[in-house]
Amino acid sequence: MTESADIRSLKIALGAYIVVLALKLAVYFMSGVMALMAEALHTLSDIFVSSFLLAAAYYSRRSADQEHMFGYGRAQNIAALVAATLFISFTSYKLYEEAIPRLFTSGEATYQNLWLAIGVIVVSMVMAAVPLIQLYRQKTRGAAAKAQFMESINDELGLVAALIGTFFIIWDIPIADPIASIVVATIIAYNGIKLFLENWNLLLGRSPGREYLEKIKGIALAVPGVLGVHDLRAEYIGPDVIHAGMHIEVQRGTPIEEADRISAEVQKGIHEDKETGFCVIHVDPAGKKSNKQKTNL
Repeated sequence: MTESADIRSLKIALGAYIVVLALKLAVYFMSGVMALMAEALHTLSDIFVSSFLLAAAYYSRRSADQEHMFGYGRAQNIAALVAATLFISFTSYKLYEEAIPRLFTSGEATYQNLWLAIGVIVVSMVMAAVPLIQLYRQKTRGAAAKAQFMESINDELGLVAALIGTFFIIWDIPIADPIASIVVATIIAYNGIKLFLENWNLLLGRSPGREYLEKIKGIALAVPGVLGVHDLRAEYIGPDVIHAGMHIEVQRGTPIEEADRISAEVQKGIHEDKETGFCVIHVDPAGKKSNKQKTNL
């Protein structure tokens, strides 16, 4: 599990966002560069989203209980889903709403302190890189940290767009300002949709894939006494936590105590894989036909 590393990374990101928001707002009012206001709105949504993801990361650490028997790991997927919705509906939409009309009135805008604006954008890029590097170095990331990692990439791409737009303003091409804002909005929308779809699939019970299923099937078949495996199912129930179930076949007439021992050995081998949080083993006599209609294991 990677919750502690995830929480540390989320805290770093949240602290950086608060500082960057103050810088962007201050320099926007001093320079009039719309791309900085776009980035300030982006950062404000980051603060709300990161706070929500941090709370979800803490909540997902709760142990299983009678109400949630497989634990609270999916809380991070729910948080990421809400984060994606915020990216699309709040930040991206508002930026389009502000930037598109500005395309037709860009010549009326006045700018000042542009080099200060560039300095703040560069400082913001450096600060945004801190949580990005922290998350990149983690070998595994929960759903909340993955959402934060994606948003950190959003930050860097958006800041690059704002930087290019500000340079074009200096070169007396003011239409670059709303164009840069539209680029930021599009980056946010694209990654928000991608994040939404990924976590939607996980909440629907996405399979860990054929490679994982073949791996645990091989673990089961390697246990002496297991003659076959059928009705193998698995789904994600949290960040890097899988619920699996299968039917194993043993020799007909095997005493129940021996069958139970074989089942325990299979379960032990599968649970050595840190991803497999829960595994249910059913024991059948060899030759029993697979129940193709069975979906609950």
